[in-house]
Amino acid sequence: MVHSDSNPPLLDHYGTLLSCHSTQCDEPQGRVTMEECQLPLIDLCGLSSDDETVRRACATAICKASSEWGFFQVVNHGISPRLVEKMRSEQVKLFQTPFETKAQSGLLNNSYRWGSPRATCPNQFSWSEAFHVFLTKVSDEACYGEFTSLREVMTCFAAAMSELSRLLARILIENLGHGKQALIDNICDETTCFLRLNHYPACPISPEITGLVPHTDSDFLTILCQDQVGGLQLMKDSKWVTVKPNKDALIVNIGDLFQAWSNDVYKSVEHRVVTNATTERYSIAYFLCPYYDSLIESCVKPSIYRRFTFREYRDQVQEDVRKTGYKVGLPRFLLQVSDDNTRLHAPSITASS
Repeated sequence: MVHSDSNPPLLDHYGTLLSCHSTQCDEPQGRVTMEECQLPLIDLCGLSSDDETVRRACATAICKASSEWGFFQVVNHGISPRLVEKMRSEQVKLFQTPFETKAQSGLLNNSYRWGSPRATCPNQFSWSEAFHVFLTKVSDEACYGEFTSLREVMTCFAAAMSELSRLLARILIENLGHGKQALIDNICDETTCFLRLNHYPACPISPEITGLVPHTDSDFLTILCQDQVGGLQLMKDSKWVTVKPNKDALIVNIGDLFQAWSNDVYKSVEHRVVTNATTERYSIAYFLCPYYDSLIESCVKPSIYRRFTFREYRDQVQEDVRKTGYKVGLPRFLLQVSDDNTRLHAPSITASS
């Protein structure tokens, strides 16, 4: 179904964009069969092994995947299947709420978003809805209204994702060899880190439409818990590849800040979500972000990027999106800009950007 009482008016908005812009496309991009990839799979049990060689091998695998892929998946990550199942169940109930309730009742700190309100053409529009919840509000009873059972589950889930993100970040920082392992705990806290609850309704109307437009994440790293429907794609070797879902794994990807901090040792890779003609999709993403005034500076010298604060980075991203509809991102902060680095990334009007 395209429409239901719970789904946002995506069709109306997208139809308006279609009527205002010519959208000729020789090959439908949203439903093209893409090469399927198996992300590097890392068993985090190795990090707690009594054997130092095993611990080092696990950490090395994390860093290698972050450098070569910018994405990897982890199993035995410490978040119980039962907690994931309960969180998914509560998430489905939340999104099945009537659209007017989601949009107007102030749920989850009034963080409901749908589509891409700033979109001016179809390829800037995301066929999805989401709640974008900062960790400072996750345990706030006033945010949940009638969804009282969601609060306890979401609080536990957010805490578990936060612990995992910091563990992975410390390993990545330690690998850079500059004694900044503790820094991640000092500059990241609940005021800027957040959970994003995503719902992608079935979309049978157009093969060119995306659930989430191509983008990179403007954080240190992101942890994604997704269902088995699939739809996540990433740019690998200059082509889109489809990520095969793994019911036991969480997906981790590097964000822009880690790429800058590591001086391009780790890669923030462009990714997107394609729509499904018949089946809806759910996912939950955790974003590890620093304080707004935290200074991002390359650990490795000479630096590729100039120093900047997280606030400065976000402001620049938002200004670019407002003016052009596109996220430029890290190329704005290169110390030496070449023609190749000034090109705009694909459209990116998302909470994660």
